[in-house]
Amino acid sequence: MAKVAPELQYSDEHEWVARDTGNAGSNIVSIGISAVATDALGDIVYVDLPEVGSAVTAGETCGEVESTKSVSDLYSPVTGEVLETNPAVVEDPALINSDPYGAGWLFKVAADSDGPLLSAEEYAAKNGGEL
Repeated sequence: MAKVAPELQYSDEHEWVARDTGNAGSNIVSIGISAVATDALGDIVYVDLPEVGSAVTAGETCGEVESTKSVSDLYSPVTGEVLETNPAVVEDPALINSDPYGAGWLFKVAADSDGPLLSAEEYAAKNGGEL
């Protein structure tokens, strides 16, 4: 069973959201895709991320993830401005498979608002993940 990180929130489309808890009142979030999604996708070979400075809207596509099995849209779980992308996953997309909640993060956003998000418990129950 795929691991679900208990400290994160999740979208129905399998993206996770990590809040910057180091800065009180910070609206900066990191976004990646869950281990449940990486297990379903198989070996990830390519990732297309939103551009730094671009606006993303919760629930709308902002990139894509290509694996040996399929091509899947990447959805933003929040609305805001992209502050940073992870160059390591562009160079080595397999990082998303090997460390989806760590080195495999995708991009950071200054979030104005969240889309509908699930707790780790809700996401695990809905998608067969393990906390």
